[in-house]
Amino acid sequence: MKKVTSILSGTLTTLLTIILLVTVAAVVTTQVSDGEPSLFGYQIKTVLSGSMEPGIDTGSVILVRAVDEPRTYQVGDVVTFQTYEGPLVTHRIHEVVDGGQSYITKGDNNPLPDTQVLEPSMIVGEYIGITIPYLGHVFSFISSDVGVIMLFIIPGVILVLYSMFTIVQAFREVDRLSKEQQTVSSSQQE
Repeated sequence: MKKVTSILSGTLTTLLTIILLVTVAAVVTTQVSDGEPSLFGYQIKTVLSGSMEPGIDTGSVILVRAVDEPRTYQVGDVVTFQTYEGPLVTHRIHEVVDGGQSYITKGDNNPLPDTQVLEPSMIVGEYIGITIPYLGHVFSFISSDVGVIMLFIIPGVILVLYSMFTIVQAFREVDRLSKEQQTVSSSQQE
């Protein structure tokens, strides 16, 4: 029974530690990068609308290769760009204008092309074809105040309480062994 308890205790401690470390890493990465974390040099973008469905669902996370300097794109390329209004948008190149001097984009799920003509300097990244469904909802939750509390503070408190429980159990075991040793010593002296 003690072996099973020991294995469960070790597993629980390891699991809580991993959850805490992953949560800390996710929160720190998200906060340091202004809500846009990166992975192996690729930017992680959360899809906020259904304009690219069914290929890229709302709430998905996509990996985007950052574009440092403008380059030429072709019809069908999926790019992330800065709009004049401010938000980033990921849409497909629908038409190349003026030999690549500008582009017209369109969301796959939109009936009409975008009205804004896209200058190459507005493109901040290229979609590399990797989509992770639903992970964007998790990132949004992690960056919220409630998410920080639920995924950072609570596991930390549980880990500290569990550590205190383990320490108390260890002291009890030492005390029990000490009393057994005293009993054995007393019986040997008689």
